[in-house]
Amino acid sequence: MPNKTYNFYCDESCHLENDSFPFMLISYISCAYNQVKLHSNNIRAIKLKHFIKGEIKWSSLSKSQYPFYSELIEYFFATDLQFRAIVIDKSKLKHAEFNQSHNDFYDKMYYQLLNKKIFPEHSYNIYLDIKDTQSYKKAASLKKYLNLNFIAVRNLHTIQSHESELMQLTDVIMGAIGYHLRGHNTVIAKNKIIEKIQAHSKSPLTHSTTKDSTKFNLFLLISNNSACP
Repeated sequence: MPNKTYNFYCDESCHLENDSFPFMLISYISCAYNQVKLHSNNIRAIKLKHFIKGEIKWSSLSKSQYPFYSELIEYFFATDLQFRAIVIDKSKLKHAEFNQSHNDFYDKMYYQLLNKKIFPEHSYNIYLDIKDTQSYKKAASLKKYLNLNFIAVRNLHTIQSHESELMQLTDVIMGAIGYHLRGHNTVIAKNKIIEKIQAHSKSPLTHSTTKDSTKFNLFLLISNNSACP
């Protein structure tokens, strides 16, 4: 098989150890490098069709914007884009028992997110969403950690989410998972998007998908932080 290059657009939610949110989520959307421009332009065209301006965000989803987000999810499932996420129940974390800091755990979880989807015959560009002033340090630490295991990772960079439609799409799908797991159901438009994702993936967002699921792959880490997807 000839060498190919893939881009991974990674996002995270509620990743701080003591932020009062029960679940930590890390996820990505992957795209063949030579298809990035095509998908980005297609998503921009869908935005233009629905008169959507600015960033695409799960938090922005409302009744008036439901038709756009519905078409966006349909687009994702109709293309070769792939999504993977790991969900961690933070109440189960026992860092002291594993002689690790929360930052160490963060790096390990990113390794678990990627390790089944990176192959040595290809090369990869990994992009992380800038969350705060610590994002650059986290990216440097993660790059060092991944370089020990993945020679196929060519680049690892932080970017602003507004720079990438695919990063924004990661946020939408990940946001749906987190919203559903926290038991929120007050926004009808969001509930309908969740139902659409579950219908397409043929799996409830409260359960892990099968390991060989490639289009939509979800792993819920809810027992202890020694488990690996």
